[in-house]
Amino acid sequence: MRFVYESVVPASVEEVFAFHESAEALARLQPPWERTRVVQPPTSLAVGTVVVVETFVGPFRQTIVAEHTAYERDVRFVDEMREGPFTRWRHQHLFFAHERGCRLRDEIDYTPPLGWLGRLAAPLVIERRLVRMFAFRHQVTRDAVAAHTAPARGA
Repeated sequence: MRFVYESVVPASVEEVFAFHESAEALARLQPPWERTRVVQPPTSLAVGTVVVVETFVGPFRQTIVAEHTAYERDVRFVDEMREGPFTRWRHQHLFFAHERGCRLRDEIDYTPPLGWLGRLAAPLVIERRLVRMFAFRHQVTRDAVAAHTAPARGA
């Protein structure tokens, strides 16, 4: 299955990509309504970097292990789930120049758990959750980049 979410961030590709490379980015991108804790944050976005997150799927605690599998500065980076609730999860983060700044695009190719039942429920359960999560993440990115690039008061 495929999920895509994109928006325009009023900043350069380089600024938006730099936010994602920052040490605190992953923790800041976790929505407050998700019961998620970053156990092992990424040390970089480089290929081979492993990230460990603990989250809850319903009442069940789930450890997610993801590995960065592709990296092109200011273009894209990719992480793939190695352990977690999905049979397959590949998340590509893409950055494109846009007349109003940077077009940020998240593409997720995934296979939900529970076979045909998971595929049947995905549009109502998984994708609804993903839309809300990525709307939050893109807003956090906009706010973080705006705060970083805002001119100092009195200047």
